[in-house]
Amino acid sequence: MPAPERIPSRGLTEAGLRTLLAEGELTVLGQVRGASNAVLYCTVAYEGEERRCVYKPVAGEQPLWDFPDGTLAQREVAAYEISEATGWGLVPPTVLREGPYGRGMCQLWIEAEPDAEAPAHGLPPLLALVEDEEPGDGWKAVGFAEVGEGKTALLVHADDSRLRRLAVLDAVINNGDRKGGHLLPAPGGRLYGIDHGVTFNADDKLRTLLWGWAGEPLTPEAVEVLALLSAGLEPGTALATRLADLITTAELDALRGRVAGLREAGRHPQPSGEWPAIPWPPV
Repeated sequence: MPAPERIPSRGLTEAGLRTLLAEGELTVLGQVRGASNAVLYCTVAYEGEERRCVYKPVAGEQPLWDFPDGTLAQREVAAYEISEATGWGLVPPTVLREGPYGRGMCQLWIEAEPDAEAPAHGLPPLLALVEDEEPGDGWKAVGFAEVGEGKTALLVHADDSRLRRLAVLDAVINNGDRKGGHLLPAPGGRLYGIDHGVTFNADDKLRTLLWGWAGEPLTPEAVEVLALLSAGLEPGTALATRLADLITTAELDALRGRVAGLREAGRHPQPSGEWPAIPWPPV
């Protein structure tokens, strides 16, 4: 299945949206609560155009033991760069810029499309907890989870080509925190992934809810995309040059190694056993 057609945001192209985000005037409307780092809900206005966006200042990042301080915003932009290089457009337009609280990441706000058929267990669409020991048709098993009072349920995700692309992207960028709340189904059949601050570590950190295809062969589409991505990451290319300003040399080398490893194996990765494979809570 081909990637969904890129849909400009009310007349702006992807490049236009990046310019708006990078050059526009940021106005903070409020703070998104519950996040571990500062996440500010804003408007951005430029040459008569205005959109909603998220601004994450570096000054609001909490230190992590396994990532250099003050680098999460750069990693969010690097994830967008890789997403664009795949052609899948899975990450909303994202830039680095100065803002009211200093340098930070600015990303287009995506209004998730309500899903009337979403299950009533608190999980977002595309995820479910079921009482059966095997997933039903159209679903892939992730693993069993405790749901209280000594009971367990099977956590499943949709067998959805958009999610499968995102699983490949996460393996490439070494996403350490793919939760259900980071999946945003949008109008027009689009699916976006957000919150990519803990990515691109040189060590294996893949932690995700999208293990349903673990060990299965990659799709022909993914194989082709990985080949193009491998070429695009060669030293001296435009993509490699942009990434060199966002992540370390060791992390860029590890990124190339992950792409090469996926191409050689021809399969979705499996949990390493050396790192918690599933983020919890799943939302």
